[in-house]
Amino acid sequence: MTLPTAERAAGPLSWRPTRRRVADGLLAALAPIAACAVALGGLTTWVGTGNAGSPARIAVADGRVFLPYGDARDTAAFFRITNSGGADDRLLKVTSPEVQGEATLSRHRMMSGNAASARTVDSARVPAGGGLAMSPYGLDVTLRADPAWQAGTYVPFTLHFERGGRIEVQAAVVRPGEGE
Repeated sequence: MTLPTAERAAGPLSWRPTRRRVADGLLAALAPIAACAVALGGLTTWVGTGNAGSPARIAVADGRVFLPYGDARDTAAFFRITNSGGADDRLLKVTSPEVQGEATLSRHRMMSGNAASARTVDSARVPAGGGLAMSPYGLDVTLRADPAWQAGTYVPFTLHFERGGRIEVQAAVVRPGEGE
């Protein structure tokens, strides 16, 4: 079979792009590109939510509970929490078998004229490589004290973390102003 002169000059196996061939080639390339985009989006979300890298490593120290003054029964507990891990964590709640009623996380803010306000919070962030230092001027655990508590005794607490699980600690009962 002999080819026409124009086809012989272009070569016997010349390829000419047509709309159909270009469309088919683009559709064939679209599947792996879409799969890569979905994988990249998933990995970005995973890293962004703190699930990548090393896990949170929580340590709790310096637990103390203020001894209520006079007839008051409401008081506060404070802890120093550190996170040496590579992921953020959250303190969700604090419990104790010796606390009457429920202990709540509260955030205090000083206002003008030596006034203060407090509000209950659902959780507190413990940043990766950082910590959370509770104080009477910020975050604390508001609770109702046992009337038998005396300065120098210890109260058991369990701190519940989103990723770090439960950590059991002892808090020393102190008079306000001691150990701040």
